[in-house]
Amino acid sequence: MSRDIDPRLLRAFVAVADELHFTRAAARLYVAQQALSRDIRRLERETGATLFLRTTRHVALTRDGERLLPYARRVLEAYGELGAALGPFGSSGPFADRPLAVDAAAPVSTGQRVLDLARTRAPGVEFVARYHSGLTAAAADLAAGRLDVSFGRFAGLDASVRAGLGHRLVRYERVAVLLPEEHALAGAAEVPLAALAGETLYAGAGNDGTAEWTDYARALFAGRGIGLAPPFPKIDGEAEFARVVRKRGWSVLASEVFIGVPGMVLRPLVAPVPLSPVSMVWRRGLRHPGLDALEGRASHPPSSPSSRAAPSSASSPGW
Repeated sequence: MSRDIDPRLLRAFVAVADELHFTRAAARLYVAQQALSRDIRRLERETGATLFLRTTRHVALTRDGERLLPYARRVLEAYGELGAALGPFGSSGPFADRPLAVDAAAPVSTGQRVLDLARTRAPGVEFVARYHSGLTAAAADLAAGRLDVSFGRFAGLDASVRAGLGHRLVRYERVAVLLPEEHALAGAAEVPLAALAGETLYAGAGNDGTAEWTDYARALFAGRGIGLAPPFPKIDGEAEFARVVRKRGWSVLASEVFIGVPGMVLRPLVAPVPLSPVSMVWRRGLRHPGLDALEGRASHPPSSPSSRAAPSSASSPGW
């Protein structure tokens, strides 16, 4: 076996091993499928092993492929850490000119604001926006290389997941409640937490992709007599969210930056003022000029009622 395997070949191998599909793996790496197949064949020659069983309908790892996979992951992780350690050279590299995949969570969000500013700062960078609410789901895509950057409550992720990610606090968002217009509390400018005692609020239970938000809600509601709506299948899209919420008559735990829902009003919570930290999160070792632009904007977030410093009167359970 060659002792000098090109990391590009290992990156191709890991992508195919993760996807078990050459077309999806090629799209993930932004390369042509023919080039990806060529790299896999070259890696098989250099290792002297068949790494995949391939048919027209099926791709599977061989025993040799399964043996190689954990070593390949560790090599790529070390290679990424080396790149990150190069400091000012970190904005260059073989993937510096590829599009940067950014999950802004929603078209109305802190992530979208940071992304808009980064696009202005770095017009030569192609940022590709995605909108999949929930940092828990995004973190899995970050680790697998299907996504580059996301936004959300970093502390809500499992410690083993956090270990492979970099993060930067963007701001603290005030937490709010989305109420039907006919709700008794809808006419108030602000809603004290104590006024929600006896209420049941939807906070994404049943959607594994937003587990960090459901955990936050559970901690916030504890001891206050506020119920968490039972698990419900994942709701995709703003229109479907609005339809389901209105049909079921739910009140919703939200943030101050939230979509408008016809027939509902958004009211900030007070006494105390609950805050939710929003961080920019990326795969550790990522090198890309777009990441530099996003970090620069995240360090100077857009002005809003919230800030980067939590006021002494605020509460943020399970930061």
